[in-house]
Amino acid sequence: MTGEPKTPDKFTVINELARRRCFYWQSYEIYGGVSGFVTYGFLGTKLKQNIEKKLRELFVNKLGVLEIESPVIAPSKVFEASGHVGHFKEPMIECLKCKRRFRADHLLREFAEIKESEAEKLSLKEVKEVIENRGIHCPECGGTFGEPKYFLTMFKTTLGPYSEAVGYGRPEAAQGIFVEFKHLYEMTREKLPFGVIQIGHALRNEISPRQGLIRLREFTIMDLEFFFDPEEPNCFILKDFENETLRLVLAENKLHGSEEIVEVAVKEALEKGYIKAEWQSIFMALAKKLLIDLGVPAEKQRFIEKLPWERAHYAVQSFDQEVYVERWGWVEVSGHAYRTDYDLKRHMQFSGTDMRVFKRHEKPVETEQIVVKPLMAKLGPVFKAEAAKVAKMLSEADPKEVEVSIRKNGYYMLGKHKVLQEHVEIIRQKIKERGKRFIPHVVEPSFGSDRLVYIALEFAYHVKDGRAILSFPREIAPVQVGVYPLVTKDGLPEKASQIYETLINEGFIVECDETGSVGRRYARADEIGIPLGITVDYQTLKDNTVTIRDRDSWKQVRSRIERLPELLHKYFRWKVDFEDLGQSFER
Repeated sequence: MTGEPKTPDKFTVINELARRRCFYWQSYEIYGGVSGFVTYGFLGTKLKQNIEKKLRELFVNKLGVLEIESPVIAPSKVFEASGHVGHFKEPMIECLKCKRRFRADHLLREFAEIKESEAEKLSLKEVKEVIENRGIHCPECGGTFGEPKYFLTMFKTTLGPYSEAVGYGRPEAAQGIFVEFKHLYEMTREKLPFGVIQIGHALRNEISPRQGLIRLREFTIMDLEFFFDPEEPNCFILKDFENETLRLVLAENKLHGSEEIVEVAVKEALEKGYIKAEWQSIFMALAKKLLIDLGVPAEKQRFIEKLPWERAHYAVQSFDQEVYVERWGWVEVSGHAYRTDYDLKRHMQFSGTDMRVFKRHEKPVETEQIVVKPLMAKLGPVFKAEAAKVAKMLSEADPKEVEVSIRKNGYYMLGKHKVLQEHVEIIRQKIKERGKRFIPHVVEPSFGSDRLVYIALEFAYHVKDGRAILSFPREIAPVQVGVYPLVTKDGLPEKASQIYETLINEGFIVECDETGSVGRRYARADEIGIPLGITVDYQTLKDNTVTIRDRDSWKQVRSRIERLPELLHKYFRWKVDFEDLGQSFER
């Protein structure tokens, strides 16, 4: 006796619809396809662009954030300085039978039901013990696994013909901002705070990507770095967001095994210390609004704080914005990290370039200053040709940090250079400071564009009377208007073509469809998410009016052709509702 066929879940349905309607599909299909790479068709490309446009409206235009574009490939020194070469590794395990490789922590979550936060804490030895004790075998062939090991998930390449000139594909766009900080600071006329965003491709050599747009090897990332003075961290737009409610899962509760959601206003979250930086709370509130504008209700969102061992190496506090989806449960769509001065400090140490900014005091202040004096007679024999560079880097390093490190450890690390106590002289002197130099702090909201495409699709998808509909919010729909002649004769196609040309010239994204019955055309338009359909019928030839059909309610109104551009512009700017589109009709 066989059971009833399993109903496909929304993830399966959406991926099938996306492929059939050419939103996106797996790349390189003629060669069997490659996991972790997708190709976007016209509809998917427009949807993705519209989502990115929405993010620019909220995060870039209104806050005066700068936007840049930097290379995808960077020299290895960039990622050595940033810490990615040392930290950007995942536990991998290989099946001894079929040789397939898997993320070990993903296997533990899927087959041992171990929480992500717990799986990330395990050593390789502990990973092996869990797999053996739980009897976990290869999900592809049932084979046994070998020894787990760490895998660097950055794509490695060479720059030019020389194998020693190593480069990496960027796993994030942030470093392209940090290394250009001095130029960007000059562009702002040397004023803090300011933000810089980069939207572009990033590469992560995922071990076993199996979640469609949720986990890709090549993807579009949107990284925004916001620089501010840590001694003057106040956010000048806080009053506009202080009453916005955020749904938080706090690290303190996670430590006690609870993922209880705490609903709290931004102001209270700051007062209670739930969120450490004011600017970080603002970007979290904006991220919530972005997802609402993409069709995700507030109750399907949360911000979950990462525990110390879950956080990226550069962060002192991180929240992941998560959305609840049918198959995967809570899925990260953006990360919100307080990176302090980590990145700029590291690039300053590794490159020898001063990344500090100068802040003038209102009145001169007498202070005791620590001075680190490089002793060239000692540095020369040790560092040889690089002695002058090390001396310069020492002169630009934080003297307090140098002194504390040498007292505590007996040495101070300048990138890869180990400076010992006998290499320097540390003295104290009183001076009148007219200002001070410091490294700005950074908060970072980071979004995955491809994940937002999937989220928009899942929350737009529903079925009405057996018909699939993608109810995209009107400003992100890939096609805004469909134009349909009722029949393909008697001058109706020609009239429809005129309307199509008019709307195209007005800047709308329009589709003109004459194939099949008008009912089939409506059904296809609903399935690809076109908000409005304009039907040209015999009444049009009499009084120059058309029928406008709403995708979601299937209601219809009639309107004069000459008023269409004005009415549609208002509609897509949320200045009128659908019912208002027919008010201008006169019999």
